[in-house]
Amino acid sequence: MIALNLKPLIVLNPSHFQQLCVANPDTKLELNAQGDLIIMSPTGGESGIRNQKLTMRLGIWSEENGTGVAFDSSTMFQLPNGALRSPDAAWIQSSRWNALAKSNREGFPPICPDFVVELRSQSDSLASLQAKMCEYRENGVSLGWLIDPFAKQVEIYRINQPKEVLVNPTALSGEDILPNLRLSLQGIID
Repeated sequence: MIALNLKPLIVLNPSHFQQLCVANPDTKLELNAQGDLIIMSPTGGESGIRNQKLTMRLGIWSEENGTGVAFDSSTMFQLPNGALRSPDAAWIQSSRWNALAKSNREGFPPICPDFVVELRSQSDSLASLQAKMCEYRENGVSLGWLIDPFAKQVEIYRINQPKEVLVNPTALSGEDILPNLRLSLQGIID
């Protein structure tokens, strides 16, 4: 991950940032609340396998449950603080998603997900992912998981609560946010 301070030259608004992303489709970009352009490293094969299992399991649960919509790591969200972030997986309640205008759903949705997951890859700094999880929580995420397969642990972020750390869990509960979700971590953390 590389953070570029563009403020001496330009301030990217959401529209300009979206144009930059469209013009550079092979580059994964984010924009933090301070206006720094974040260039994300591509993941390796093992991280790609882990993320595919994670998004597939969340997607299957979401389809069966029917109370919301799941998103993969390619989806960019405009957070209330102005950041444009792309979690590894996310979920939003249908009522909140459907309340957005179709034009907002087509672009980078101006909404904070109800649930997010960040899956640490070898190129990720743990401290930067922890800061990102706190940012999600401060912007309205009700439940967030930071999955670290290298430390074999999961940090759970809940609104108005301190983070909880689970060591070597085999599954995670969606709690009241994602009812009846019990996400297996087989092949993700082991």
